[in-house]
Amino acid sequence: MPTSLPPRQTALSGTTFLDGQFLVAMPGMADERFARSVVYICAHSSDGAMGIIVNKAAADISMPDLLVQLEVAPEADAIRLRERVGHMPVLMGGPVEGRRGFVLHSDDFHIAQSTLIIDDGICLTATVEILRAIASGEGPASAVLALGYAGWQAGQLESEIMANGWLNCQADPSLIFNPDLESKYERTLRGNGIDPAMLSASVGRA
Repeated sequence: MPTSLPPRQTALSGTTFLDGQFLVAMPGMADERFARSVVYICAHSSDGAMGIIVNKAAADISMPDLLVQLEVAPEADAIRLRERVGHMPVLMGGPVEGRRGFVLHSDDFHIAQSTLIIDDGICLTATVEILRAIASGEGPASAVLALGYAGWQAGQLESEIMANGWLNCQADPSLIFNPDLESKYERTLRGNGIDPAMLSASVGRA
């Protein structure tokens, strides 16, 4: 039977949080928007949580086209952009602020006062400067762009986990940046020793 990892414990307060872990939607997930989702938790505190869905593509948009639409790069650079960033997924990061971009990336790129260092070499930056750097070939070695994010109010995520909506488990940085979105759900479960076929809506219930 799958079990969640113990939440992370902060050194200062002793409070347990899930920063840097994956949330995997269980079959009992009530919200269809999150069905079979893998969410990377970027921030979690007593005030709530924020994460990015890393296995669902944004509809009908590619990274080169998006950079041109946002006027980060000129349309004349479209061919060069396809060669440079055409492999980079554009994710549907969540239902909140769906027109805003969030870049999950490796820690070889940093913008002062804008980049959030999360865990295991993973960072989050939500400014247009990182898109310009990516377009010019000066961005991070690994990155994915997400439109929107998943957000939870204080205590909401904990309640959803207790209600068997989510399983929290160790995050695999390589899966975050893998362009094969279709396989991430099962690969995340198998990577944590869980057979997807064994999951059911009753898992974890007494």
